[in-house]
Amino acid sequence: MADLTSNFIGIKSPNPFWLASAPPTDKEYNVRRAFEAGWGGVVWKTLGEDGPPVVNVNGPRYGAIHGADRRLLGLNNIELITDRPLEVNLEEITRVKKDYPDRAVVVSLMVPCEEGPWRDILRRVEDTGADGVELNFGCPHGMAERGMGSAVGQVPEYIQMVTEWVKKHSDYPCIVKLTPNITNILHPAKAALAGGADAVSLINTINSITSVNLDTFAPEPTIDGWGAHGGYCGPAVKPIALNMVAEIARNPETANLPISGIGGVTTWRDAVEFMALGAGNVQVCTAAMTYGFKVVQEMISGLSQYMDEKGITSVDEIVGRAVPKAKDWQDLNLNFVTKAEINQDLCIQCGRCYASCEDTSHQAIAMSEDRVFTVKDDECVACNLCVNVCPVEDCITMREIPLGEVDERTGKPVETYANWTTHPNNPSVVAGE
Repeated sequence: MADLTSNFIGIKSPNPFWLASAPPTDKEYNVRRAFEAGWGGVVWKTLGEDGPPVVNVNGPRYGAIHGADRRLLGLNNIELITDRPLEVNLEEITRVKKDYPDRAVVVSLMVPCEEGPWRDILRRVEDTGADGVELNFGCPHGMAERGMGSAVGQVPEYIQMVTEWVKKHSDYPCIVKLTPNITNILHPAKAALAGGADAVSLINTINSITSVNLDTFAPEPTIDGWGAHGGYCGPAVKPIALNMVAEIARNPETANLPISGIGGVTTWRDAVEFMALGAGNVQVCTAAMTYGFKVVQEMISGLSQYMDEKGITSVDEIVGRAVPKAKDWQDLNLNFVTKAEINQDLCIQCGRCYASCEDTSHQAIAMSEDRVFTVKDDECVACNLCVNVCPVEDCITMREIPLGEVDERTGKPVETYANWTTHPNNPSVVAGE
């Protein structure tokens, strides 16, 4: 039986599924419901300093991108940090942690970039009995204009400085939440590590405008006739998040830095992909907002079944399994050759493969008068476009051409491994080396 227990930087939880700092974790009522549904932990919605709370908009807070079947692909969020008093949040955190001692309760924090406010709020959070803190250096709207959120996360020196303050004034495990709105994720990750962070979490939301109302010509969501940029999240951001997680996990300087993976986790498969690329656990937001808290039950059962089928006994065995296979382009085998192959028994003769290949690719699919589609091996470059546009799963697959067999497109036999650093077509390769 698979053991889903998670121990992330010393913070224990019954499974690796945490709710991310967001509207679902804004109050005691929500968090209790989440724990009853089965979530292993939560990151409490970001707290600010004492005093008048921030003021959120009272109109629409979310814009959306939908698929053709109305499935939610992404949300654009213009909500800020908690708009409830600090003292109320702290009292609720204390009660929740007392009643659910086996669940992870991490508190997200965002205060001005001064040592005093960070020292003061850390002391108050410690009294709650929470398990750790997450530093919100990622929010791209509203708070960034005030010198917080991504305004800090985009400056490595600020990340290191604030992280050092947190570690100086608290013994709490410290997770630094990184913004994706940056050219190279390694710079802030290295800064967090240099500042003493115990882990990083990523990605926070992506700066975005999801749509424009073509009647009012205002970005959506629209507040009193106006719109603004917000933070984009949901399944659509998953590829960006996976890449950034992998960049940190496979870089020698940051390879041992624990990662909490965030960004479009909707199913157990998504979670396994994040963990395989180096994440020790995952945080979820949009899936819970779309399907409700009980979506975690499918994640738990799916992960458990997968691990049993693979003979994996603990989640730690998954973490980082794919990192050695995540390479730079120049390391790929340029002598690896495949060809598309169409299963005629599965083909529904829709013609999508033909149209995409004929119009936009390599004219490698033939169509007969009676709409039978076949691959022309002498033209196929194995781009995989036909596989991706085909509506029938496994109807088109890629067949590997073995070593020594002639590639009909080039007229040459398939040779052994050669990447761009060793390939003879590279003018920088010195003959004989």
